[in-house]
Amino acid sequence: MSNRRDAVHAVLRQSEGFRSAQDVYAEMRAEGAKIGLTTVYRALQALADTGRVDTLRTDDGESVYRACASGDHHHHLVCRVCGRTVEVAGPAVERWAETIGSEHGFTDVTHTVEIFGTCASCSAATAEQARTPSRA
Repeated sequence: MSNRRDAVHAVLRQSEGFRSAQDVYAEMRAEGAKIGLTTVYRALQALADTGRVDTLRTDDGESVYRACASGDHHHHLVCRVCGRTVEVAGPAVERWAETIGSEHGFTDVTHTVEIFGTCASCSAATAEQARTPSRA
């Protein structure tokens, strides 16, 4: 399984943004890999469990994955248009989560925070399209 896990991780390391298991599977099959979709899912879960990949749940509930650029706890700023992702630290979020947990008697508090928006490149492209008259 380790070789397959490494192969799945390699696909994610070559990707810019988050990818679904189906995307990873399709790419690997297109490159000739003999791997099943279930094996891809297992590899992604194992990689997530060890902190080698980040997992994000999309608006429609699908899990997507990305090779983790840093080993430290972090959050993501994700472009809704192109999927570009930036890892960001959130010390205020960390303090807030601990405070909220403590106020309610919780210990061992964890959290997931993802921030979605439109990156500068996609914003500029959208603005350019709005300025350019369409031709019928």
